[in-house]
Amino acid sequence: MFLTVTQKLLEGFGVSCVIFIVTLLAALPLGLVIAFGSMSKFKPLKWLTKTFVWIIRGTPLMLQILIVFYGPGMVWDIKAMPRMTAVLITFIINYAAYFSEIYRGGIESIPKGQYEAGQVLGMTKRQVFFNVVLLQVIKRIVPPLGNEFITLVKDTSLARVIAIKEIIMCAQEFISLKALLWPMFYSGAFYLIFNGLLTLLLGYAEKKLDYFRV
Repeated sequence: MFLTVTQKLLEGFGVSCVIFIVTLLAALPLGLVIAFGSMSKFKPLKWLTKTFVWIIRGTPLMLQILIVFYGPGMVWDIKAMPRMTAVLITFIINYAAYFSEIYRGGIESIPKGQYEAGQVLGMTKRQVFFNVVLLQVIKRIVPPLGNEFITLVKDTSLARVIAIKEIIMCAQEFISLKALLWPMFYSGAFYLIFNGLLTLLLGYAEKKLDYFRV
C-alpha cells in the first residue's frame, strides 16, 4: 500500500511541479513588463497597470481560477478551455502581479545617484539599467522573491478546485476510497522537502550576491 500511495502522490507532485515551473518561467519576465508599466510616465498606462495589479492582488487566487475556467463559457457561450490551461493562465497572471510589485520596489529603491553616475561615465540609460542598476536590484529582491516562490509551491494545491489532480487531491482520494488519513500527512512531506531544497538554493543565491554591498 505504501508503494501504491507513493506512486500516486508522485504523479500528483509532478503536476504540482509543472504548475510551479511554468508559472515561474512566464510570470518572472511578465512581472518585469508590468512593473515598467506601473512606473511609466504615461499616466493612462500607469493607472491601468496599477488597477490591474490592485485587482489581482486584492482577490483570492481560488476565485481567479474559477473565473478564468468558467467565465469565458458563461459570458460568450464558448467551449471551456482545458483545465490545466486555465490553471496556468491564472497562476501566471496572479504571480506576475506580485512579482511586478517586488520589481518595482527594488528598482525604486536604487538611489538616483547610481543613474547619474552612469550617465556621467557616458553610458546610455539602457546601459545604466542593465549594467549597473539591475544587478543591485536582483540582490535586493531575492529574499521577497524567495518568499513568493515558497508560497507558489503551496498554492499549487489550489488547482484541485477545478479537479486538477495535484498532490493534495491525490491524497484526498485515499481518504474517500480507502478511508486512509496518513496519505494526507505524507503529501505534506513532499512540500516540506521541496521547500527545504528551494530554501537552500535561495540561500546559496543570496550568498553569491553578497559582493554587492548596497
